[in-house]
Amino acid sequence: MSKILSIFIVTLITALSSWAADRLSSLPCPILGGELSNSAATSVEDIDEVMPRMRALGLNTVLVPAYWELMEPVEGKFDFTLIDRTIDVARREQLHVVFLWFGVWKNSMSCYAPAWFKQDTKRFPRAMTAEGKQMEIASCFSDNVLQADLKAFSALMRHIREKDPQREVVIMMQIENEIGMLESARDHSPLAERAYKKEQWAKRYGTDEYADEKFMALSYARYVEHLAKAARSIHDMPLYVNAAMNSRGRRPGEYPSAGPLAHLIDFWHEGAPSIDLLAPDIYDTGFKSWCAQYAMPLRPQDGGKIKNRLFIPESRCCENSGVRAFYAFGEHQALGFSPFAIDQASEKETESVTKAYTLIKQLAAANFSLFTIHSSLKTWGLLFDQDDRERVINDNGVVMTCRHYFTLPWDPRATDGSTWSEGGAMLVRLGKFDYLLAGSGVVVDFKTPTEKQQEQQKTLGEDGFAEAGANSQKQFATPHSALQRTAKSQKFNGKRLGLLFVDEVSISNDGTMQYLRRHNGDQTHQGRHARIGVGEWKILHIKLYEY
Repeated sequence: MSKILSIFIVTLITALSSWAADRLSSLPCPILGGELSNSAATSVEDIDEVMPRMRALGLNTVLVPAYWELMEPVEGKFDFTLIDRTIDVARREQLHVVFLWFGVWKNSMSCYAPAWFKQDTKRFPRAMTAEGKQMEIASCFSDNVLQADLKAFSALMRHIREKDPQREVVIMMQIENEIGMLESARDHSPLAERAYKKEQWAKRYGTDEYADEKFMALSYARYVEHLAKAARSIHDMPLYVNAAMNSRGRRPGEYPSAGPLAHLIDFWHEGAPSIDLLAPDIYDTGFKSWCAQYAMPLRPQDGGKIKNRLFIPESRCCENSGVRAFYAFGEHQALGFSPFAIDQASEKETESVTKAYTLIKQLAAANFSLFTIHSSLKTWGLLFDQDDRERVINDNGVVMTCRHYFTLPWDPRATDGSTWSEGGAMLVRLGKFDYLLAGSGVVVDFKTPTEKQQEQQKTLGEDGFAEAGANSQKQFATPHSALQRTAKSQKFNGKRLGLLFVDEVSISNDGTMQYLRRHNGDQTHQGRHARIGVGEWKILHIKLYEY
């Protein structure tokens, strides 16, 4: 055995051992998900109808609510009919399932708790405002609330262990849903006030609404930790909690406050160390910014542990969903992406998801490690809209100027007054001067650093060439001596990059790249760029050369 091969094997074994120790490594990667609407699995008929549709859309994972009120309609008597049917149909359809525990809280409120729980407010007390008004939110400071929730959740975990012991179908659990306080920044019930005083919170953090939110974040996290530890002891699998974003300038109490929000991550890590992921539900504008807040890379103080891996369990299902998935996977090596209420979305909205997932599956077949945080290949995510049109990437001497497709002058949709569809892609470096570009609605050109530095911006006409007469008009307006000085100062030096070829390809299940067609001539603007039009979904294999 050669020395190089021996080193490679030792390195591979070490990497695999490290990866196997990571609980998230048991998950299919990437998770190409879709979350069902909140009442989509409330009957056997619902499940039978919806799950085959999800497979037809190209999903590999379906996020399905598990409803406490339907599972334990009578206290102490459990009915797992819906859970069993979901697992059975998912297995038949070759789908994975992530169950969402709609227990004590769903979007802050306790609306999915059983009737016997809701009606007994003495035994299961509510959170209160500072004015003493009870809210439709069970208090996390009540041990009775915790024990009822814990008993039901533990019963669910035991049943899943019996039904799917090898985790072939059920791969992950979400604990509660969008936990948080609404109307008030914190709970002021008698139980909460006692805990607040015992913590001496006011002395440590003050008394403003953000201090109140931190107090509630730690309290909610400690509550969740009880459920997470129970799950670990029963059927160990990845666990996460999701968060509704603190967006649009809202203040604590105006959004689901104290949930696993990015600015509260340290409180959640302190209170719930058994949780693997804090996950954002992204509906508002600023998709890239929200992703960045939750994609928290390795830091020295984390002791070699990723602080938080990006997983998006809910995102607005729309025509832009597909390109947003490409961005999340390419830029942040996201664990998964999942549009919400995909079962109720129109064909126009789900089309981009299906087309994006088809290409992403091909990329995963070509190189599984592309979608892991341990990938040896460099990837980038691109996402553009009408306001955010360009990104320049310097890849070790290759300067890639990436833009929205509508920045090209010849597509009438760019100037017809309509809002631009987002363009996005995943850009992968296979080797020196060797790239894959997969997605929709983007254009990329490639230059050396010196070429980019000396680049002259030109106004292009609808044919892609300089506007008629622009250069000649400038010449006649400039004295001859000035022209000589300008020509001397702008003399080009250095090397350039050209397109050796741009091939549209597909990738088979065994990872083999299949040639479809050569892009050249008009498709590359005579060798100037590689591009994928808005509404088109392609994988391009791009090779460069230097001259």
